[in-house]
Amino acid sequence: MSKNLLEQLRQMTVVVADTGDIQAIEKFKPQDATTNPSLITAAAQMPEYQEVVDQTLLQAKKDSGAGATPEQIATLAFKRLAVAFGLKILKIIPGRVSTEVDARLSYDTEATVTTAREIIAQYKAAGVSRDRVLIKIASTWEGIRAAEILEKEGIHCNLTLLFGLHQAIACAEAGITLISPFVGRILDWYKKDTGRDSYPAAEDPGVLSVTQIYNYYKKFGYKTEVMGASFRNIGEITELAGCDLLTISPSLLGELQATIGELPRKLDPAKVANLEIEKISIDKATFDEMHTADRMASDKLAEGIKGFTKALEDLEKLLADRLSRLEAEVVTSH
Repeated sequence: MSKNLLEQLRQMTVVVADTGDIQAIEKFKPQDATTNPSLITAAAQMPEYQEVVDQTLLQAKKDSGAGATPEQIATLAFKRLAVAFGLKILKIIPGRVSTEVDARLSYDTEATVTTAREIIAQYKAAGVSRDRVLIKIASTWEGIRAAEILEKEGIHCNLTLLFGLHQAIACAEAGITLISPFVGRILDWYKKDTGRDSYPAAEDPGVLSVTQIYNYYKKFGYKTEVMGASFRNIGEITELAGCDLLTISPSLLGELQATIGELPRKLDPAKVANLEIEKISIDKATFDEMHTADRMASDKLAEGIKGFTKALEDLEKLLADRLSRLEAEVVTSH
């Protein structure tokens, strides 16, 4: 009898859960998990995580000292909340969790490095070794430079919002641990740009982009791992079977689990040797030139940073409102 697609995928690819929802992670038992501000915001609003949110907020208030504004307390609480969810996730999964640096720092190398070190220090204080944490940073030139510094310190990075080959090559040359090329967001852009409703999975522009990056890395022996992300349908996932890792939302994990059929391997290092691929070396000028020439990559990177920034601002507002309610409760209980 045929196995379900998820079981077969696990035999050739590391399956990662793309969620902040602890219950979903317990259900699908992925190797690793990734979070981002949007996912943390969604989880923070679920009743079952209210206690985590409240404890984090009250501790942040205590540590901020007298005179701190609700906004300042909320900002500190967000930094800690991402780690609080990360710690809960690490109790369930055997592998690594990805925790994101504030998207508003995406063009600031120094501030990104500082924030990443703070995140790692929080995990260390909770008894978690740095091998189990990936620091998530946007794939801007400045972000890649920050990640290069961090990798030399033994802090592993996951470069996210990656849409173009130029970003992928710059990451590989900087010795980054892992990259997350965004499949679904690339498809979204092409659908909007061409007016097409859909693409067959094998011609999906996001699938083609990740395939190109995977083949480039394997051809030239780069150690950086490729983790396809941001999927819109299971066709995109099955076309990338064999990729180093794939990070998948709980709803699509459920769909893969419910689907019986054969899953052939599509990406394979053994098939890359004979491919004709030109090696490109990336400096800042080349990166900027390729980025400008790639309308999709420049649109989606800017839009992604803007989206994560908005999610952060929403979360900080949510936390500030929650703090006001908690304080009001304390006053009435006395």
